[in-house]
Amino acid sequence: MIAGLLFAREDALDRSETLAATLPFSGGTLIEYQARLLLAAGAAQIIIVVTRTTPELVGAVNRIARRGVPIDTVRTAAEALEKVHPLATIVMLADGLITTDAILHAVADGEGDALLVVDDPHGDDHLERVDATSFWAGIARFGPPRLAEAARMPDEYDLQSTLLRAVVQARAVRLVLPPDAVHDGHGVERNAGGLVRRGRRALGARLATRRPWIDRFVLGPITRWLLPPLADRRVPARAPLVVGGALGLIGWALLTMRWFGTGLALAALAVIVFALGEGLCWLVGDERGARWQRLAISIVGAVAGAILGLALSRDTGTATGWFVAAALLVAAALLERAAPERLRPSWWGSPAAYLLLVWIATLGHQPLAGLMLAAGYAAASLAAAIERAPTKP
Repeated sequence: MIAGLLFAREDALDRSETLAATLPFSGGTLIEYQARLLLAAGAAQIIIVVTRTTPELVGAVNRIARRGVPIDTVRTAAEALEKVHPLATIVMLADGLITTDAILHAVADGEGDALLVVDDPHGDDHLERVDATSFWAGIARFGPPRLAEAARMPDEYDLQSTLLRAVVQARAVRLVLPPDAVHDGHGVERNAGGLVRRGRRALGARLATRRPWIDRFVLGPITRWLLPPLADRRVPARAPLVVGGALGLIGWALLTMRWFGTGLALAALAVIVFALGEGLCWLVGDERGARWQRLAISIVGAVAGAILGLALSRDTGTATGWFVAAALLVAAALLERAAPERLRPSWWGSPAAYLLLVWIATLGHQPLAGLMLAAGYAAASLAAAIERAPTKP
C-alpha cells in the first residue's frame, strides 16, 4: 500500500501567519491538491507533518478526510512512524510542491527507495541540493526504515530535510525530472502569485494531453483562459451542467423552429460550458463529475444532429436528412466504443468536432452538406479504428 507524506510547516512568503500549504490553489488549497494527486496514485493513507494548526489547515484536513481516506496530523517522525503501516511504501511530497499526476505516478509506481532529481533548478530557490550536481525535485519514495532513521534524530531537526538525507544515504534510485516538467508548472512555490502562474501552466499541461484536435486547439485554449477566474471565484464544479443544459435545451428548441444557425451556435456554446465544467471537476478531483460533463457534450451534439436531420427531411420531403443524421450518430457511437480516448490519434473525430463542422456548414447555408461532412468524418475515423484493432487468430 502507498502512504502519502505531506508537510504543512513553512509560512507563505507574501501572507503573514499563513501556511504555504494552505494557500488557495486549484479550487481548494495546495495541500488538498497534493492529497488528490496521492489518492489518484493509489494512496490509502495520508499523513501530514505540522508545526502548528491554523483554521485553514483544519478545514483542508477535514475536506481531505471526506474522501474516505485515513488522515493523520503529526509533529515528529516518531509519531509518523506510529501511524504508518509497517509494509507501506511512503511517497513524500515537499512542502509547497506543485506537480502533475503523470510525474507522481512515475515515482510512486515502483519498489525500493527513489528520489526525483533535477540538474538545473531553473531559478527555484526552494529546491534542496542532493549533491554537487543535482537538486531534489520534491518527490521521494521510501519505506518505514527511513522514517525510523529520522525518528532517531533530535526533534529539532527539520523532518523533511532529515528524511531526504536518509534516503540519499541509502543510495536511492535517482529518477530525473523530465525537461518540460518545469514549464508545465512543476516546482516548490510558497507565494500566492506564483501559485496562480504555476497552476495555469499545470492546467495547460493537462489539457494538452487530450487527444482530439478539437480539445487541444479549440476547447483547450478557451478553457485555459476562462477556467482560472472561475476557479478563483469558487464556482461549483457541477454548476456548468445546469448552465450548459439550459443552453442545449434552448438550442434544440431553436432547431425545431428552423433557426438552424442560432440553434447550433447555442449547442456549441453549451459544449464550451461543459468543457469548462470538466476542467473545474478536474481541479477539485471530481472524476465522476468530469465524466458527466464529457457525456453531456456527446448528448448535446447527438440530439442537435438528430433534430437538424429530421427538420431537413421535413423541409425537403425526403429521407436524406434523417438518414445522414442517423449514419452520423451510429458511426460516432461506434467510434466512442472502439478505443479509449488516450489511444486515439488526434485527427479522429469527436462529438465537439462533428458539431463544429455542421455549424460552420450551416453558416454557409449548407446544413445538409455539414451533416454529410460530419458523417463522412466519423466513418473515416471508425474505419481507421477498425484497421488498428487487433485481429484474433
